[in-house]
Amino acid sequence: MRIAYFDCFAGVAGDMIVGALLDAGLEFCDLESELGKLGVSGYEMTAARTERNGISGTEFRVETDEGETERTAAELVHIVEGSALDVDVKTRSAEILRDLARVEAGIHGKAVEEIHLHELGGLDTIVDVVAAIVGLRKLGIDAVYASRIHVGTGFVECRHGTLPVPAPATMALLEGIPVRSLGIESELATPTGVAILKGLAESFGPLPPMRVSATGYGAGSRALPIPNLLRVSLGDLNDEHGADEILVVETNIDDMNPEFFGHVSELLLARGALDVYTTPVLMKKNRPGMVLSVLAPPDMLDEITGVLFTETTTLGIRIDRVARRKVPRETMTVETRFGRLTAKVSRFRSGAANIAPEYEDCRRAALGRGVPLRDVYEAVAAAVREALSASAVDGPFED
Repeated sequence: MRIAYFDCFAGVAGDMIVGALLDAGLEFCDLESELGKLGVSGYEMTAARTERNGISGTEFRVETDEGETERTAAELVHIVEGSALDVDVKTRSAEILRDLARVEAGIHGKAVEEIHLHELGGLDTIVDVVAAIVGLRKLGIDAVYASRIHVGTGFVECRHGTLPVPAPATMALLEGIPVRSLGIESELATPTGVAILKGLAESFGPLPPMRVSATGYGAGSRALPIPNLLRVSLGDLNDEHGADEILVVETNIDDMNPEFFGHVSELLLARGALDVYTTPVLMKKNRPGMVLSVLAPPDMLDEITGVLFTETTTLGIRIDRVARRKVPRETMTVETRFGRLTAKVSRFRSGAANIAPEYEDCRRAALGRGVPLRDVYEAVAAAVREALSASAVDGPFED
């Protein structure tokens, strides 16, 4: 799988994303050709080699002749959806533009349909979004990953006056994304740049295991104490395991009715937690207690903490964001002498497979047939192995 990893050591902006892709090998003429499908005029794209703190990169710029034009989100989306761009480019671009509108509407307390995007309502915003998606597609990128985002600090001047950094729209878009600030007095992350990465990135964290084939730098316009560049690394994921990030949310509890733990676990799993487990511990003064641990996707933090504070006696929780490697898995349904039953199957490049029959399916079959549960498990595993063996000869197995 060919991936792109954006290292946001100096933040991120829409034009920096496009500049980095051009620097990594995207042809400017291909970009011009695809952007021509937007069917709008009044803007000019340029790309020039430049240098920031001794590192060369590409500065991408979009100049417009429309002045301070304001558009609603619907108008921006209408331009994209009415264009001759490919369907997937239009869909992804429209989703990112709607996300920008959603956060602006929330900040100003208006309906999305009513909000005018001010600085974000120009043609340059549309061009940056579409160009980023087109560029990744032209470079054959299957998945996007990104680092933590450096956001900067201080204040920024805009149509509404002086605003704190990150700007309110940027801060709203950053919810659920790991960030950092090294005290640089500048707006390093812009709403458009964050919205693009948020809409495209699989996860935000360390560089995934990959074989790098190209590197590019997209230059920002301002002079900074650090190189004002966004780095992108292109290459192949060289690990058979999928890479992402999850939350580990934990709390120590020693004063709750033990019967409640099962109830809390069921609630958390029903809300979308990946796993819930307890570990017995000795706490202060040798009091027996439990560590309640929850594994969850990063965007579920508020929901998880809400359940823990509402349903348990905890007064505080610990939150860690950890990298995860996982084996791709699929669900297979097979015919057995006990009926059609399912199993989760993980396959490795070595050819080995891990087969996990679905417990509830097997249990119902065992009770219904009056046979030991292990007999049903063995029958499902044997049927899956037979199907996998046949697929290795005849082609990929399809359920």
